[in-house]
Amino acid sequence: MLMKPVYMINGFLESGKTEFITYTLAQPYFQVRGKTLLILCEEGENEYDPELLKASRTELELIEDEEAFTANKLIELEKKYKPERIIIEYNGMWNYKEMKLPWHWKIEQQITTIDASTFPMYFTNMKSLLAEQIRKSELIIFNRCDGVEDLSSYKRNIKAINPKAEIVFEDSNGEINEIMEDDLPYDLKAPIIELNNEGYGIWYLDSLDHLERYEGKTIQFTAMVLKPKQFPKGYFVPGRMAMTCCAEDMAFLGFACEYDKADTLTDKQWVKVTAKVAKEYFADYDGEGPVLHAVSVEQTKAPKEEVISFT
Repeated sequence: MLMKPVYMINGFLESGKTEFITYTLAQPYFQVRGKTLLILCEEGENEYDPELLKASRTELELIEDEEAFTANKLIELEKKYKPERIIIEYNGMWNYKEMKLPWHWKIEQQITTIDASTFPMYFTNMKSLLAEQIRKSELIIFNRCDGVEDLSSYKRNIKAINPKAEIVFEDSNGEINEIMEDDLPYDLKAPIIELNNEGYGIWYLDSLDHLERYEGKTIQFTAMVLKPKQFPKGYFVPGRMAMTCCAEDMAFLGFACEYDKADTLTDKQWVKVTAKVAKEYFADYDGEGPVLHAVSVEQTKAPKEEVISFT
């Protein structure tokens, strides 16, 4: 049986899922062979234009109850329409972890749409549901950003859950080129950039997107030692445990650090690291990324707050 490509569009009600799918169906690049099956898991204020569905050879099916969203039901729809591809506009209130697709349905791309004006409310009150949508999405689209001033914190919240996600901000005029440098809680021009708890988390996430800001600069921070067994001699990972979603969802955030006395360090030891930042190939990254070169590594006591948070 041939694998069926699935495009999963996540988001809470009125987050812009329908608008995004409508825009996609109308694009010339979407005029491809065969039928598209669009599975709608909730009905919002915006509806699909029947003429657009016809022109794009898209068949629409509504599944309103989570209990009805089963592999058997989806196979029935596949047999009925024989589509070349499937788009699922998933209900943001359904538990994504419980979703079951037919074994031969392969998710090619997952996208989450977020209404920027309501993001703080959902992030505060429904963080677990939101995190499940975000965690495996390649693209996060924040729309309706008009009047939102703190897009930098929105980005950090998302990156804490899914560091690899591409994030796009849009307002009524189109895509926004977000500017984070002015919002950084440390001075990029300082001889030594000192990172406190908040600063470390922001520096880590910002380095994933804007490593050029830190290349050649010296940073200093308190860190826990991690010594992965597969690491080459003379390297360790100084980092911090971070709460990315909730108490049960923790991650160790750190980059490889070259240090000629790395073999004298022990796992979970607390150290004060002063290091220069470089962009280099590292095998564990499967490519280039941030690599630290230690200037000094000194034993220190654990900070008052050992776990950093992005909330």
